[in-house]
Formats: sequence, structure tokens, C-alpha cells
Amino acid sequence: MSVGKPLPHDAARLHVTGAARYVDDIPTPANCLHLAFGLSDIARGVITHADLSGVRQAPGVVAVLTAIDLPHANDVSPSVHDEPLLAKGEVFYHGQPIFLVAATSHLAARKAARRAKITIDPRPAILSIDDAIAADSRFEGGPVVWARGKAAEAIHTAPHVFDGSVELGGQEHFYLEGQAALAVPQEAGDMLIHSSTQHPTEIQHKVADALGVPMHGIRVETRRMGGGFGGKESQGNALAVACAVAAKRTGRPCKMRYDRDDDMVITGKRHDFRITYRVGVDDAGRLLGLEVTQLARCGWSQDLSLPVADRAMLHADNAYHLPAVRIESHRLKTNTASATAFRGFGGPQGVFGIERILDHVAAKLDLDPVAVRTVNFYDNGQTTHYGQTIEGFHIPAMTMALLDRADFAARRAEVDRFNAENPILKKGLAYSPVKFGISFTLTHLNQAGALVHVYQDGSIHMNHGGTEMGQGLFQKVAQVAASCFGVSLDVVKITATDTAKVPNTSATAASSGSDLNGMAVQAACITIRERIAAYLAEIWQARASEITFTDDTVSAPNGQNMSFAAAAKAAYEARISLSATGFYKTPRITWDRVKGQGRPFLYFAHGVALSEVVIDTLTGENRILRTDIVHDAGSSLNPALDIGQVEGGYVQGAGWLTTEELVWDTKGVLRTHAPSTYKIPACSDRPRVFNVSLWDQPNHEDTVFRSKAVGEPPLMLGISVWLALADAVAACGEGYHDMNAPATPEEILKAVGRVRTA
Repeated sequence: MSVGKPLPHDAARLHVTGAARYVDDIPTPANCLHLAFGLSDIARGVITHADLSGVRQAPGVVAVLTAIDLPHANDVSPSVHDEPLLAKGEVFYHGQPIFLVAATSHLAARKAARRAKITIDPRPAILSIDDAIAADSRFEGGPVVWARGKAAEAIHTAPHVFDGSVELGGQEHFYLEGQAALAVPQEAGDMLIHSSTQHPTEIQHKVADALGVPMHGIRVETRRMGGGFGGKESQGNALAVACAVAAKRTGRPCKMRYDRDDDMVITGKRHDFRITYRVGVDDAGRLLGLEVTQLARCGWSQDLSLPVADRAMLHADNAYHLPAVRIESHRLKTNTASATAFRGFGGPQGVFGIERILDHVAAKLDLDPVAVRTVNFYDNGQTTHYGQTIEGFHIPAMTMALLDRADFAARRAEVDRFNAENPILKKGLAYSPVKFGISFTLTHLNQAGALVHVYQDGSIHMNHGGTEMGQGLFQKVAQVAASCFGVSLDVVKITATDTAKVPNTSATAASSGSDLNGMAVQAACITIRERIAAYLAEIWQARASEITFTDDTVSAPNGQNMSFAAAAKAAYEARISLSATGFYKTPRITWDRVKGQGRPFLYFAHGVALSEVVIDTLTGENRILRTDIVHDAGSSLNPALDIGQVEGGYVQGAGWLTTEELVWDTKGVLRTHAPSTYKIPACSDRPRVFNVSLWDQPNHEDTVFRSKAVGEPPLMLGISVWLALADAVAACGEGYHDMNAPATPEEILKAVGRVRTA
């Protein structure tokens, strides 16, 4: 059976040889135009004059479009239609598109866009969390509050009470392949769109609205992305719509890709947060009452900020039982690029908050941080603050296994000895868990479709609604199909995601790609398999339920058998349909986001990490020395791919909390807009020793082959790096570090100073 085997990524050879085809690699159609946006250089203001004559006269320019030139909807928002493709008289962030240039080359379009003479009358810009609070600038009209029990009373009567605040930075997606789209006009006004997107159906929907045609007139195809991380869930809408509108106007194919600087300036990031808290605990550090306020900077339009902020509230417990809690969430509107989906979708911010709180509790009570976490773990049968019952909770057992495998006790003693003997270099060692809910919190998105063909030679053609962004989804789902038919993987054809084949798809997000699309493909395969089995059972005088499909052979208990290819040919000649659709919807999901109550997740994925770091107290420079991880992937569909996801997620999470600092100046200009100023982790930043193992327990829920999602949860294991850096800082003195994130060298030095002067 193919499922469960550690097979390489289906396009691994194509990736390393450069043969994998992305949108920008598609052979450019004849007469293709290239597009570029003209951008606002002001964070907020009113456009009082726009002279685009120099743009129109620039070499190679074929068309220049403003908002009044658009044929129908001027909207690329994924939510409440508050994000125009092109500015309509006002601008709301530095880098907002104002006009569109179509020219004969990419360079000609970019050069022409810079010839615009646009006068913008500045208005006071709301840039920071403090600005937004002062101006009462927010979405939803006011804070969202969820509560259980009497938190204030529990805190008041607790033996120990602590309060604090932490700043938590955003994050640039930095996918290797930038945003890109290609629109090719078809007959009768139809349009074919190639898009680097996690959500082909949304692209289809937005393009149809922009052109004023039904969705059946738009076909969107996505073979693969060079990374997404949530940044291609909604941010690709603008490019696809721009290409389609320009193609409609000129009758020529149109292509658009952002250069890296433009990509970083125009597109949204992970939401940055300020988290304030007041907590009451007993002598063992057990949580008795907790009040948390989450302030999220959302940017100028709503995008996906509301569900992101909701998930931050949902994950404010992480792995810990909160008997009395009040969570208050502010979704703040600012004149910055709209923050958007990012791996974890608000979950990392919620998890970081509670981990920071427990770090504070352990430091103030002089307790072992691992013991403080352990005493607060959920027990099976308890309920979360939003009412979901905890089932199949593996973190206590995983923690014991991790600490034993990583030789925690001896290493803790060694770190303490090292710190006592070294005044300049200090080591830190820290543990953190993650409990991450799997499902879209918008219930109707928890569905998927598939289309499977078996050809008369026994080869299999598979389509589903998921998109491949390097995570290995296509390989996993191909393994599901091969296992259903009992054939080798090489007879299964992996094909591009295509809205003409599988309609009404959900985004490949929320770690749900394998869960949803794997089940949909399995359903389609089972339908075809049962048809073949019923036909052969009649010929072989056996029960259909007794027909087996294994090792490329179809067999009956009475000894009758034939190859799968022969069975397919026989069924075809008997006029048996060898094509089927499959559909899956996640069961048992009920969620009331207004009340903050229900069961928003089918199940939880778990992980535990132990990280060791060293810091230089003179410079703030730091290194990750060793990381040990045990991660829960259920019955893994592909252990090699899952371990790769764990490793990559962990490093990306560590980057978010250490090197990846986003900086805007006082005029709202993003200053970290290129690889020269924005520092993602390099290969040399990975842990010197990196031990990752999978927790070998099947999912207790009926998922595809009892597997679990693995895309997003590992990112939060990177929090252990921040905690380890804080542990190293704490070795410098007696005070509390009060460190923010990201823990850049500058932030580490500030924290060292606070600890030493306390």
C-alpha cells in the first residue's frame, strides 16, 4: 500500500533541475502584454491631480487604466468588498495601486508607471496600535469578548497575581515564487487564468465579477506555487483581476508578476499583536483566573482579519485548561497594507500569548517552566474555553517521551553549569507544546470535491480542489488513490488544479488540504472500485465485498484474478463507468463565532519541542544549537513529507520570533522591503542538531487513513526558540526579561540590560 511510505515529493526532481513549471515559466502567448501598478507614495490622502500622459507616451505602453476605466466591479477583497483593485479618489496605505499599465514588456511597464505625476493631499495616517486605539479605528465596531467563569474574581482571590504586556511582530511570507498571473482570452468572451494562488475558486469568482460574466466563463488553473504560506490565499486576486480586465480591454493575453520589492510593499503580512494580560495562579503555578487582551493591527481593509483574530482567541489556551478566563480582542484598522492569512492563521499569536504568560509565572515563582506547563495541561474530557471537549490528547505522553529522548535533566544541569562559568556567553534551554485545531472556522469551507478517471489501460487520472505549494499535497493524495486501487504510484497521474474539473473549491489552507481532498479522492476511487468489483463478482461468481485490490491485481477468494489494467479494460468493454466524482464535508462541526461557543475543529494536532540556544551578551548575537521535536501526524500518509513540514514549519516559526523584523517609518513606508533589510532564516540558521520524530498514534477521528494535518501546527514549535533565548537572558541576572518578539540582537541586549539592572 502506498499510504504510509516515506516517498519523495512528486516534483522533487523537477524542483532541483529547474524543470518544474510555474506561472512565469509558461511559454508566453503571442502578443502578450505585461502589467505593472502605479503605487501611492503616501499612506493616507486624497488624490487631487493625476497626470498620466507621460505614462501613456512611454515606450511600449499599450493601455493605461484607472478606476473609472474598469468595466464592472472594482473589488479584490476576499470578504466585505472594501478593497478596490485601483484607488477611487483616496489612498489608504503606502503602496496602494492607483493605476494599471499594460506594455510590451515587464520592464517597459515598470518604467512607464514611474512617469506618473500624481498629487496627493495628505491626511493624518493611523499607523500603529496606539494610533488606532486613540482614534477608535477598528473593524466590527468594538472589541470581541469571549468568557468562561468569573475571571476577575478568580484572579482577585488567587495566591499570586501577575500582569504584563508583550509586543509581537508580524511576518513577511517571502515565498520563493512571487505573486504572478496570466490571462488568456478565449472565444465568446471567456477567459483562462493561470494564477499562483491557494484559492482558484476565489480567483474565478473575483475575475467573473470584474468582467461581469458568470463564473462558468472563467477557468482558473494552478499547477503549483513556489510557496504560499497563506500569502496566496487572497493576495493574488489583484493580479488575476488586473490581467483579466486588461486582456478583455485589449483582446491580448496579459501577464503580471510583482518584483520582490513591490511584492513586499503591496501585499499583506502576518498580523502583529500587542497582548496584555492579568493572571492569578496558585503556589504550583496552576492557572486559576486569566484576563487577556489581544490587539491586532489589521491594516486598511478587512481582508481575513476577523477569522484570524478569532483563531487567536481560540488558541489562547494552547494546551492548557483555563477554568476562568476572559479574552478581549480588538481588530484595529490602520493605514498599512492589509494583514492577511499566514501559516497558523492567528493561532501562533494566541499560542505565543499563553506561553509568554506561563514563562512569566515560572520566572516570578522561581519554578521549573516545564513543571508549570505540565500542571496546567488539559485532561481528556475537560472542555476548552469555547466549549469543545478534549479528546485524544497526547501532549502529556509526548512530553515525557521528548524529555527522555532529549536527555533533558542532564542537559538542564549542563546549561546551568555553563552559565555559571561563562560571563559573556549564556545558554538557554526551553520546552513548548502546541495543540492546534484542524478545520476552517467558517463552516461552509470544510468541503472538497474530486474527479477521478480510470482509463482502459489501467492508468489513473486524478483531480481535486487542493493546490500544491511545495507541501507535498499532490503526492499524498496520489498515494491515497494508489492505495484505494491497490496499484503502484507510477500509474497515478497528478494533474493541475482546475476549476473546470472540480468546482467550488475551498482554499488550500487551515492545514486541511490532505484531510479534505484526500477524503474526496478516496470517495471517488471507492465508487469506481465498487463498480469494477460488482462486475467481476458477477463473472467470477463471488461476492463483490470479497473482491480485493492489492499489488496491481484484482482477486477473488476462489482463486480468480487478473491485473488491475486487465480489470479496467474488461470493465470498460462491459460499459462500466470508470469515472467518478468524490465529495467530502467535515462532520461534527458547529460554531457560533458571536458567542464564541461550539465545536469549530474536528480534532487537534499536537507537537512538543525542546530547543537549546546560546547568546552573546555583548552583541545579542545568538544561535540555535539543538532542537528535539516529537510531532503528532496521526497515521502519517507520508512520513518523509511530514517530517519535512515539521522541520520547515519550526524554522519559519523561529524566524518569525527572532530575525524577521518588519519596520515601518513614521510616514507608513515599509523600510524592510527587500532581502537586504528583511532577514529570513538561512540554511545556516537551522539547529546544529535537529532531531524530529513522529508520534505513532492514529487519529481517533475518521480522517483519511487516520492521518492528521501537519502544515501549520509545527510553526508554533518555534516558540521554544524564543523561550530558550529568554531563558539565556534570565541567566544574566535576577530581573524578569520582559522581552518582546522578534528577539532580534537589539531586543536581546535590551532584555539583558533589564535583567542586570533589576
